[in-house]
Amino acid sequence: MLSSTFVHRWLIPSILYVTGVVAVPASRSISPSITLDKGTFEGVTDGVTNKFLGIPFAKPSTGGLRFRLPVPNDAYTGSHLANVFGPSCPQQGSTLKLPGEVVTESISFVVNQVLNVVVPESEDCLTLNVWAPASATSTDKLPVVAWIYGGGFQFGGTSTYDGGVIVQRSIELGEPIIYVSMNYRISAFGFLASKEVKEAGVGNIGMQDQRQALRWIQKYITAFGGDPTKVTIWGESAGAISVALHMVANDGNNEGLFRGAFMESGSPIPVGDITNGQQDYDAIVQETGCTGAADTLECLRQVPFEILKAAVDQSPAIFSFQSLKLAWLPRADGTFITAPPQSLVQQGQVSSVPFVTGDCDDEGTLFATSSLNLTTDTEVRDYIKTVFLPNAPESDIDQLLTLYPSDVTKGSPFDTGDLNAITPQFKRIAAILGDVVFQAPRRFFLQQRAGKQNTWSFMSKRLKATPVLGSLHGSDLLNSYSGGDLTDYLVNFVNHLDPNGAGSVISWPQYDATSSSPQILTFLDGMEPEVITPDTFRQEAINFVIGLDLRNPE
Repeated sequence: MLSSTFVHRWLIPSILYVTGVVAVPASRSISPSITLDKGTFEGVTDGVTNKFLGIPFAKPSTGGLRFRLPVPNDAYTGSHLANVFGPSCPQQGSTLKLPGEVVTESISFVVNQVLNVVVPESEDCLTLNVWAPASATSTDKLPVVAWIYGGGFQFGGTSTYDGGVIVQRSIELGEPIIYVSMNYRISAFGFLASKEVKEAGVGNIGMQDQRQALRWIQKYITAFGGDPTKVTIWGESAGAISVALHMVANDGNNEGLFRGAFMESGSPIPVGDITNGQQDYDAIVQETGCTGAADTLECLRQVPFEILKAAVDQSPAIFSFQSLKLAWLPRADGTFITAPPQSLVQQGQVSSVPFVTGDCDDEGTLFATSSLNLTTDTEVRDYIKTVFLPNAPESDIDQLLTLYPSDVTKGSPFDTGDLNAITPQFKRIAAILGDVVFQAPRRFFLQQRAGKQNTWSFMSKRLKATPVLGSLHGSDLLNSYSGGDLTDYLVNFVNHLDPNGAGSVISWPQYDATSSSPQILTFLDGMEPEVITPDTFRQEAINFVIGLDLRNPE
């Protein structure tokens, strides 16, 4: 069992990195105002940045609008206070069955209690927030960054991210930008999946919410000083996956909604058809008493929220045993995402905009904590076969496990020798999860698109000394939302579609897929914080995983 000290000193803060729970400083009570249509919104300023919070961008997704595509809000009228965040969309609770009582109770507390206190939830949640320089006017035409939060498509919200940090740093660099963040429906509320959902044309409504927020930006951002022709979409984890999927949605037609993309720990993922979610859909139908309904989807729209939420919470969660085999996530719906995303990339159905994509070195460690009871080669093989690759031939499973051996010195956290081996198989499982879900999709995307559009890639190896977890998933957020060097590269990219420029520590080369040694920017701890390194680590293993992902979309 992991010690209570480890969990509360290291694991809980790490989970908070993933969920984006960062402190938001209080602002002074000065009230800037903005006029949209015939409505006036009163915001808050600290003298450097103005912020306008909780602005509705679509009608409430309640009642008959539950499990439907977002409906644009009516023209604004009247006076509105825009000084507090709107509630987050319903979060997925977790019933965890992890080895070790302390681990289980701690993660349950974070997911079910901390997040709900920090982020009150409601089905009426489709709001966004805008930060702008206090001096900005409607004639400034500043570039815009649109933030999409992570959380495994199961939890998260906008109130846990302080866009003022980004805007203030942009002002300091002499490259001012506007920051927008939007809520979107998550878990089954946003990514319900089944044949019924596909036939009704209401798949991926969480991404459709994001798309509607981007349309709102096109219509209204000029009033805040922004330029609707200069929008970059940016996200981390599920948010980065969303960014990548917006690049392949509508067969690559981005409707002029963005001109650049910035992804932290997320790429086009190996998912299949939306009907693959049938088993979990049927479970919710049964739990809510809708089994005998002539139209089960319509029945779910009528179920009282508390009953529906309780049923959704029974779905496998990101910290359950099946870990990154998510129940609710974007899938090919035949309309918005017309085919499996990686297939669309292979077909060239990709929005041709410059992009940056990167990962943390130890993406899989946090998620491997859910399978600490697996301690033998046989148990790991069964886990991979039954949970992640049920349709893969035995030879593929054999090859995967050969390329990712149980030798703890080769596992994740990488480059830590025999340290962090809290079970005989933990580092092995962490290495597999990190490469299958993050590193292989990133490298595949770059190999397919570099040379066709301008691309840059990075690797974050900071916080490597974190016990057990190393440079864990989400740790790069500390570099993004603290005004760190990754913030500077982001600001440059939003302004010039090139991360190099003001505040750059080193010249960051574009990714060259034709090279035998394509170069990436690597963030390190210590005296040399940034270096250029080859993107050739675990080359044989990741090449095999790329093929495995393509053959086995979820």
